[in-house]
Amino acid sequence: MLGNFLNKQMLGKMDAMKQQLEEIKAKLETISVIGEADNATVRVIASGNRTIKEISIQEDFKNSASKAALEQAITQATNRALEQATRVEQAEMSHAAMGLLPGLG
Repeated sequence: MLGNFLNKQMLGKMDAMKQQLEEIKAKLETISVIGEADNATVRVIASGNRTIKEISIQEDFKNSASKAALEQAITQATNRALEQATRVEQAEMSHAAMGLLPGLG
């Protein structure tokens, strides 16, 4: 009897966690983060779910930069945007965990 009660309680918590995870994913999709190259010639916008939404390259840089410089700037800006998105995601998940699992805060 007690085991059955505990199983139902755990299933209820798992359902709540699953629902909250879906809500977090939806929220993260609405959040935008920006990563820029050191010289601010390339800007990448990503969602909180780490999906690249946009890459902007300054026209004069695009026309004058070497292929290697352009690739390096795009890589740097992309990595920075993805790092920001990861931090946002971790913060959201941590906040959710505190609400669902006592003792994690």
